Amino acid sequence: MMQGMQGATAPWPMRRDVAAISLAAPVVVTADESSEDAAADLLARIAPAKPGLVLIFASDGKHLLPLSRRLQPELPDGCQIVGCSSAGEIGPGGYCAGTVTAIAFPAQSFRAAVCVLPEQEHIPVSRWMSQLRQFRTGFAHDPRRAAFGILLADGSAGHEDVLVATLDATIPGVPVVGGSSADGLRFGRTCQIVNGEDRAGAAIFILVETDFAVSEITFAHFSATADRAVVTAADPQNRTILELNAEPAAVEYARLARLAPDNLTPTDFARHPLILRVGRRNHVRAIRGVTPDGGLELMSAIEAGTILRLGRVEGLTQGFADAVDRLPRPPVMVLGFDCVLRRLALERAGLRDEMSGIFRRYRVAGFNTYGEQHSGMHVNQTFVGMAIVPPTPT
Repeated sequence: MMQGMQGATAPWPMRRDVAAISLAAPVVVTADESSEDAAADLLARIAPAKPGLVLIFASDGKHLLPLSRRLQPELPDGCQIVGCSSAGEIGPGGYCAGTVTAIAFPAQSFRAAVCVLPEQEHIPVSRWMSQLRQFRTGFAHDPRRAAFGILLADGSAGHEDVLVATLDATIPGVPVVGGSSADGLRFGRTCQIVNGEDRAGAAIFILVETDFAVSEITFAHFSATADRAVVTAADPQNRTILELNAEPAAVEYARLARLAPDNLTPTDFARHPLILRVGRRNHVRAIRGVTPDGGLELMSAIEAGTILRLGRVEGLTQGFADAVDRLPRPPVMVLGFDCVLRRLALERAGLRDEMSGIFRRYRVAGFNTYGEQHSGMHVNQTFVGMAIVPPTPT
């Protein structure tokens, strides 16, 4: 699916193995976000699925609220419609832009409830914990079914690290994946909507149970080099590195990456990430931009004293198929959250179409994010997803 598309794409056909066990798989469609017929195009394809949950993602958040209000009365009572703005979408054709991507989860196979966590910017942790405990109790999960969570954080509010840790501590044992809402590469105001209401500034947590099996998938395409830097001054509140190795952060980063310090771009940041080592795992501290005084604004938390390594990109597509092929059965869909910096690196390397082909093959749908959430952590420059897999035959 290429930018400037018109109309809507056909949804994926149901896999034969799903039809055989009489389960209704998710339906994924895209439409031109600026089209007057977008709502009608989407409804024609998702309404027959009789969904209990519909996720909608669009690059331009201004389309989401009126679109959700047009969809709501045409869908079954109780259907949850949740969405956010993005930095690009992933639909049946792979990477796309300028679209609305809708994912409909049929009520026949899925049950969902939504918890809105307000004031993400102010991180009211105690209130969130109380709210989440009541929410989980009220959900009354059927232990015979699989359960998973979806977190749509406000990418402009920050503090996803605390948000995800709070969620993991309050609702343990439930795998949660998610992404931070985006505003293209403008890094301005993002948009979150729930059932026809604007919920800007809030994080949205969706708890889902299903007759399908589920399995978390993660994929990263970077490794750490020997080049190290110490964060000698930082502004943790604003996620900004002020100094690296006692030098202005942007200047020292450019020196390590062998780049011109006066013309650092998002593509440079995508190709030369900063990496934090935690245990045996590498986590990117993705760079969002350069501040007027030469600091580096990040997409994740940072503190003075942190030791970072310069990363290098490798295997942008290699290994993704292996991760999915390790599943016990082919997925009917993978709900995916893919960092915008990964997409930029793929485009720079001329691999966007190749990655889109892999997404089509494995039925990946979702959006490009300002950060990804999984396993109780907020990360950057990765792909995280939840694979929806046919259950073990009985």
